[in-house]
Amino acid sequence: MATQKTAEQKGERPENPLPAQKQERPGIESEIEPRPQFYAPEYKGSEKLKGKVALITGGDSGIGRSVAVLFAREGADVAIVHLAEEESDAKETADFVKQEGRQCVAIAGDVRDSGFCEQAVNDTVKELGGLDILVNNAAYQQHQDSLEDISDEQLERTFQTNIFGYFYMARAALKHLPEGGAIVNCGSITGLEGSKELLDYSATKGAIHAFTKSLAQSLVEKKIRVNCVSPGPVWTPLNIVDKEPRDVAKHGADTPMKRPAQPEEVAPACVFFASNIDSSYITGEVLTLLGGETTAA
Repeated sequence: MATQKTAEQKGERPENPLPAQKQERPGIESEIEPRPQFYAPEYKGSEKLKGKVALITGGDSGIGRSVAVLFAREGADVAIVHLAEEESDAKETADFVKQEGRQCVAIAGDVRDSGFCEQAVNDTVKELGGLDILVNNAAYQQHQDSLEDISDEQLERTFQTNIFGYFYMARAALKHLPEGGAIVNCGSITGLEGSKELLDYSATKGAIHAFTKSLAQSLVEKKIRVNCVSPGPVWTPLNIVDKEPRDVAKHGADTPMKRPAQPEEVAPACVFFASNIDSSYITGEVLTLLGGETTAA
C-alpha cells in the first residue's frame, strides 16, 4: 500500500500497456497489478458530508471503495454492501474508512434480492443512526460476441444486478432519506454510446440514466436529489474479470488520454453530487468522465 500511495502522491498514473492478467469472478482488488488507485492522498476533506450517513453498494472495491474513503474524509459514516466472496476487499475498505476517523459497516449480500436490500438499509440505519446518501454502484458485466451468445441466465443476472438492484435499494432508502438527502447512481458511457460486446450491460446502463432522470423528477418536491456519474473505462476488478488478458493490457487505451481512469479520479464526482454544499441546485443530471472523449450525448 505504501508504494501505491507514493505513486499517487507523485501524480503518476499507470499507462498502457498494463500487465496482462486474469481473475475469476467476482474479482479481488488486492490481486490486481498494479493496484487501483483509490486513496486520493492529495484530496483534502472540508466537512462537506459532516454528520451524514451513506450506504454504498459495491463499496468493497473499485469506484465504490474510493467513494467510501472520500465520503469518510468529508465526515460521513459509511455502510458498504458487498458479495460474500469479496469479504477480504470489504475488510480492507472498512479499515481505510476507519483510518479517516469514521465508522464503517460492511454488509454481505446480493442486491438482486429485494429482501436483502431492505435489510441492508435497515442495518445501516440501526448501526449508524440514519441514512442521508445512497450510492448505487454494484454492477455485473459479461462480454459476448453476439446477441445469440447471451443466455437467459446472463441477461437476468445483468438486469437484476444493474437496474433491479438500483430500484430495490432506492425504494428501501426512501423510507429513511430526509429532505436534503441524495441518491447517486453509477452509469456508464456504454449507456450513452452503446457497446457491441456488452449488449445487456449497455441496456442496463441506459436504463440507469433514464431511471436517474425519472426518479429525480419524482423526488424533487421531497427535496431529495438524484444524479448519475457515468464514466468510461476505469481500472477496477469488474473490468479485470470480464476480459481476456490481452484485452486487459490495453484497457482504456482507446481514450484520448490513452489510459483508464483510476477510481480516485471518479469518486470526487460522487462527493460533488452527494454534497448539498456543492450541488444543491442539481438533480437529474448524468455526468460523463471520459478521459478526453467529447462525443457522448
